[in-house]
Amino acid sequence: MLFNSVQFVVFFPLVTLLYFLAPQRARWGLLLAASCVFYMAFIPAYILILAVLIVIDYSAGIQIEKSSGAARKRWLILSIVSTCLALFTFKYFNFFGHNLDALAHFIGWNYSIGTLRLLLPIGLSFHTFQSLSYVIEVYRGNQKAEHHFGIYALYVMFYPQLVAGPIERPQHMLHQFREVHHFDYDRVTSGLRLMAWGFFKKSVIADRLAVYVNGVYGHPTEFSGLPLVLATVAFAYQIYCDFSGYSDIAIGSARVMGFELMINFKRPYFSASVAEFWKRWHISLSTWFRDYLYIPLGGNRVARWRWYVNLLITFIISGLWHGANWTFVFWGALNGIYLLLGIMSEPLRTGACRLTGLAPGGTAVRLFEVACTFALTCFAWIFFRANSLHDAWHIITHAWQSSPGTDLLIGNFSLYDAKIVIVAILVLEVVQMLQERGQFQARLRQLPILMRWPLYCSFLFFILLFGVFQHTQFIYFQF
Repeated sequence: MLFNSVQFVVFFPLVTLLYFLAPQRARWGLLLAASCVFYMAFIPAYILILAVLIVIDYSAGIQIEKSSGAARKRWLILSIVSTCLALFTFKYFNFFGHNLDALAHFIGWNYSIGTLRLLLPIGLSFHTFQSLSYVIEVYRGNQKAEHHFGIYALYVMFYPQLVAGPIERPQHMLHQFREVHHFDYDRVTSGLRLMAWGFFKKSVIADRLAVYVNGVYGHPTEFSGLPLVLATVAFAYQIYCDFSGYSDIAIGSARVMGFELMINFKRPYFSASVAEFWKRWHISLSTWFRDYLYIPLGGNRVARWRWYVNLLITFIISGLWHGANWTFVFWGALNGIYLLLGIMSEPLRTGACRLTGLAPGGTAVRLFEVACTFALTCFAWIFFRANSLHDAWHIITHAWQSSPGTDLLIGNFSLYDAKIVIVAILVLEVVQMLQERGQFQARLRQLPILMRWPLYCSFLFFILLFGVFQHTQFIYFQF
């Protein structure tokens, strides 16, 4: 079920109402049943895959807690292998098979691997990482094994963040399913405001920009010059508004019922470096890779060359996590290289500030660094969005070619769409600037109720009037 669908308009208030009316002992069952309905709205049969993985990881967690010595590690390995095997089968089998087949033909072997005609279960990568965080934390002794099967299943299946995160840790979520959540006006209105903000990002900005981006990136060889640049910048805003919009709706809908999910985005395009960008973008995934891959590899507590290797490995695997395509591998590797260059060039940048008399961290320097970081991020997005490395190379090599007389309005994207997007992005940036300064919520609360509610209603009317409502799937659903 999509958040931006008529079904969800009925589903969300109904489930929320039933949740507050139900006795505490029945609430976990209600939420689990609702989450199953939510997931089965996509492909009903694929809930069986989730059920099998839930049983395996639930059992492994209990056995890890009960065991000692080598037996604990065996149960951990069994859980990790089982969970990752499902992800590999559905998401990566054909990718590796095609590449092995190409390698075999290149070296003259008569070797072929058949392909599997399987549709990737929606959100499988997110389910996998949330399940892995549970068994790893139990193994490390940071989390007690959950003995209530229904509560554990709800931890994996909780519908607001079931399909595209945030990827929660057991320490943060499991106890919340046992807590008593009463109806609280301030909390409910806070959640609804956040949901509305997410719908604004998704429907008014992301889905309207998608028309332009798809028109150019769907046939990039037909374009050169400014349309390629505009489509790349448009995609930067599209993917941000699409994914952060999903996260806002997820966090807001959970908050209405009394659950707090982790913040997944903190205005990433305000970042003054790539390192800062990854502390603000998809935070639940970035911290997951940090805690469960980068640090176990040794992090930065090793020789410098090994530190650099650890960073590259982490980002390359992060890229592969996003999709079974070389474009994602290049995207991850490029971000890793950005990070390494940032580390290596720090003395040079500090020296340049000293020579020019500009204060490091000052307004002028930060604005320049934010602009450079955004440009580097947009360049990397080319690989993320392109359908192939060939398309990405065409965009990179032809984006700087002059194309006089080129029509900048592509396909169904009209001047009317452009005006709406420009106004919406200006609203987005102004609000985010106030959020960055910590002023937005305070100023909103200072308004008298007779001004706040008309403002809320006007904002909802703006979304309904200028939003695109065509059941457009969220970008990260494919991961």
